[in-house]
Amino acid sequence: MAMTVWRLGIDLGGTKTEAVVLDANGAVCWRERVATPKGTAEAICDGIAALALRAEAAVHSRLTVGIGTPGSISPQSGLLRGSNTVALNGKPVKQMLEQRLDREVRIANDANCFALSEAVDGAGRGAHCVFGAILGTGVGAGVVIGGKVLAGLHGIGGEWGHNPLPWPEPDELPTALGGQATVCYCGKPGCIETWLSGTGIQAHFGDGSTHSADIVARAGDGDAAAEQYLQRVEDRMARAFATIINVLDPDVIVLGGGVSNIERFYASVPPLLPKYVFSEYVATRFVRNVHGDSSGVRGAAWLW
Repeated sequence: MAMTVWRLGIDLGGTKTEAVVLDANGAVCWRERVATPKGTAEAICDGIAALALRAEAAVHSRLTVGIGTPGSISPQSGLLRGSNTVALNGKPVKQMLEQRLDREVRIANDANCFALSEAVDGAGRGAHCVFGAILGTGVGAGVVIGGKVLAGLHGIGGEWGHNPLPWPEPDELPTALGGQATVCYCGKPGCIETWLSGTGIQAHFGDGSTHSADIVARAGDGDAAAEQYLQRVEDRMARAFATIINVLDPDVIVLGGGVSNIERFYASVPPLLPKYVFSEYVATRFVRNVHGDSSGVRGAAWLW
């Protein structure tokens, strides 16, 4: 096959796996979505390799391969950890795929891929430092500096969601101290994820049964309790992102996930940031993603 600058990105999810081929300008030349193979790690890697070979056959070129997945490769052991495709956890997935495809394969956390996609040709295009936060069922984030993902020494760069909510109010403290903070799946109480994920926003309103989109709709219809609650969410968001600005000082913060669809946040959160940021002004852009659900798979392709 002739060499090419085209890139293959694969977004490996728990139920669905999507693949795209991007040309040098980021245009999609080929796309396929399949059910994620079940069973052993070997069977899953066979399925991923077959998908990659179908992509090459479709565009008649040998491709670079980048893969995004929940979890990450441990720099210490080389094994995958934290993936919702649980059969892959504890396995040398990178090596297994490289053997099957006879080339180097790059694998990154799905939030890192999201941030990279938005940094290359999305909402953070042209920015030197981009912080991409996915606020969905959980909370994940990635950092891109100078067009490169900052994975970090331990491979956990951007794991902002598993830090405690900053400057907590009394009712935001752990329940043992009289507050409402819930225990995160990571085992610690009061993680940002438990407050700002879609499920976290839902959990702390009323009896916890009202979906976040419905809370927004109720506030828009004049429901005082819903409006008051969303103002608290916005203040929590400002506190949480202020710590990122204080540490990284990014040019832009890009939101993804279901919570990113709540339009009011882009107008209401930025004016709250100066209260918490250690600067006399705040110029960091706070914006919605451009590529939506495709950011992960596009970012996987841009790993090359």
